[in-house]
Amino acid sequence: MGKIELLQYVEDLVERKDFPEFKAGDTITVHYKIREGNKERIQNFQGVVLQRSGSGATETFTVRKITNGVGVERIFPFASPFIEQIDVNKRGAVRRARIFYLRDLTGKKARIKEKRR
Repeated sequence: MGKIELLQYVEDLVERKDFPEFKAGDTITVHYKIREGNKERIQNFQGVVLQRSGSGATETFTVRKITNGVGVERIFPFASPFIEQIDVNKRGAVRRARIFYLRDLTGKKARIKEKRR
């Protein structure tokens, strides 16, 4: 079994849920399962998608939000069993796939225009 066949086999094993289509600039809410001791609860992480990276079983996306004046970024793997669901709150109108320039902007400058339907 070659490397490519092995990789294909592992990707087939990984279960992918059907999440809505989203891209950089969109505001999403990720419902994430958190285990504390023997208890399990769902925590919401709402923010702007900075990027989507990778493909197949290794695909990830980065979400950024501002909490108490501090920027918080979190990288979620698509194949994570802890992601319960993803809601798209707003569609953003941005021109690029990776919007890291958002990290340097604060206040009204950090707003993203909403895509018109």
